[in-house]
Amino acid sequence: MSHSVAAVVTDIPSIYTSWGELSVYADNAEDAFGVQYVGLPDGCQVESVSTLQRHAERFPDSVDGAVTGGFAQKVANYSKANGGKEAFTGPLTFLNSHVYILNDTGLLTGRGASTEFSAGASFWNRYGRTLYNASVAQLQYSPTFASNGSARPKVTLRTTGQSRIENSLVNWSLGFFGPSFNSTPDPALTEWESPFRVVVIPEGGTENNTLASYDSCFNDNSDANANIASRLQDAYKRVYLRSALRRLQAYAPRGFTFDYQDLYAMQMTCAYEYSFIGMSDFCSLFTMEDWHGFENVLDLQYYYLYSYGNPTGRAQGIGYLQELMARIRHQFIASSNSSVNATLDDNPTTFPLGQQIYADFSHDDIIISVLTAMSLDYLKDAPTTSKFPPSADNHFTLSRLTPFGANLITEVIGCGASDPEPVERRRVAYAPGQYGYEASNSSYKFVRMRLNNGILPLNTIRGGQCGDATSGRLDGLCALDSFLESQESAFELSNYAFACFGNYTLANSTTGIDYDGTIVQGRDYTRV
Repeated sequence: MSHSVAAVVTDIPSIYTSWGELSVYADNAEDAFGVQYVGLPDGCQVESVSTLQRHAERFPDSVDGAVTGGFAQKVANYSKANGGKEAFTGPLTFLNSHVYILNDTGLLTGRGASTEFSAGASFWNRYGRTLYNASVAQLQYSPTFASNGSARPKVTLRTTGQSRIENSLVNWSLGFFGPSFNSTPDPALTEWESPFRVVVIPEGGTENNTLASYDSCFNDNSDANANIASRLQDAYKRVYLRSALRRLQAYAPRGFTFDYQDLYAMQMTCAYEYSFIGMSDFCSLFTMEDWHGFENVLDLQYYYLYSYGNPTGRAQGIGYLQELMARIRHQFIASSNSSVNATLDDNPTTFPLGQQIYADFSHDDIIISVLTAMSLDYLKDAPTTSKFPPSADNHFTLSRLTPFGANLITEVIGCGASDPEPVERRRVAYAPGQYGYEASNSSYKFVRMRLNNGILPLNTIRGGQCGDATSGRLDGLCALDSFLESQESAFELSNYAFACFGNYTLANSTTGIDYDGTIVQGRDYTRV
C-alpha cells in the first residue's frame, strides 16, 4: 500500500492516542467496551473502590532507550564520518542538527507528574466526594470527620520501590489529598502526607511483589517467552513500514540507509520526546496508517508477553487478583502460592481491610496480566500479525487499555434491590443518597469495573457467572458473590508454579499461538 507525502500527519493530538502504551492519557467513553447502560441504578451507590494506577509519562527504559539512542547514534556517526558534505533534506532536514535529549533512566517526566496529579484530583471528584460525604465545594480529602472533627484512620497506599512508580504515587496524592490548593495556601506543604501512609514494596530483586510480579516469575524473562513477542514484532515492522521506508529514504543523504528498525525508532522517539517536552520533529514524518501500524506492533508486544499469547500471562496477574478478592472478602492472606507477599498481606498495617479507597501504583503490564488472569475474554482478541492497516475494531488496543496514567478501577456497589433496573445514560452522583441509596437498606452488593473510565463487560468473564454474550446485566454490574465465584478457578488456570519456574520448550512461531495465558505440564508446545 503506497502513501503520498500529502498523507503525512503533522497534528500531534491526532496521533498521540495511537502510541500504544506510550499514548497520552484520555478517558475512554463509558461505553467504549460495549456496555451500553452506563448509569448507576436507583437505590445504588459506590461503597468502596480500588484503583490499580499506572505510572505516567517517563523517559525510555533501557530497552526502549537502546532503540531511540541507537538511531540517534547512527545519525551522529554518519554526520561525523561525512563531515557535513551530505545532508538530510525535506522533512528530515532537522536531523542535520538534531540533539538527542533523552536518556534511558525510565524516570517520570514533568508531564508525567502532571498526568498523575490530574488522576488523583479526578479520583477525588468521582469517588472521594461521595465516599467521604464531602461538604459543598469541598476540593479535596479531609483527614477529619466532619461530624465531630476527630481524625480519620490513615489511608494506606502501596507502590513499588521504582522511582517512577513512587513519584507517581506522590503526584497522585497531591491531587487527591490537595495540599497545594488549600483555601489557605501553604507553600511549605506542611505535613501534607499526614493523612496517608505508604507501603513501598521493593522492585528489581526476586521478592514477591504483586505490583511488579515479573520479579518472582522467573520464566517471564526467559528467552523462550520473550522471543514470542519479539519475533512477531520484527515481522510486522516489515509489513507496516514498507511504504514509509521508501518515502523517507528519498530524503536521506548518500551513504545513509534507513532500515525498518530506524523508522520504528523514529516513531518511538516522537512519543518519548513528546512525553518529555511536549513536542517533537519526529512526529511529523508518518501517515495515520503508519501510526496505526506502530500501535499494532506495540499491541503485539503486550499480548504476547503479558496476556493470552504468553504462557506466563495469567501468572503475572494472579497475585494482584488474589489481593483484590481478599479485600472484597475482608480477609488477610496468610500464605502465598503466587507473587503475593504474605508477610505484608497478613498484616493490617501493610494490608489494611475495610478502607473506602485503595490505591496501588504499578505498571502497564500488570494491568494487562490482571485482566488476563480474570479471563475477561473481551480482550482475547489477538492483534494482527500480517494485516495492514490493522483493524480499528480490535479489542486489544493498548492506547485504550494502558496509556500513560492508566487506571483499572474496581467499584463495590451497594443496592437496595437484588436486580435494580439498569440506567442507560450516565448521571453524576452529586451527593450520597441522591438516587435513593440508603446504607442501612443496601444489603445487595455488586461489582463494576472500569478501565480508564470505560465500563468493562464482566459478562465476558469465562464461565458465565456474570452472564454471557446474551445474558447478564446490561450495565456491567455483576453480583458480588457471582463475581467472586467467577474467579474461583483463576489460580488453577494460571498454573503458576510451572508457568513461572517450569522447564518447557515452546514452538518457534511467527504467526502467533494462543497459549490462553498459561502452560500445562506434560503438553507438547513445540508443535502447535
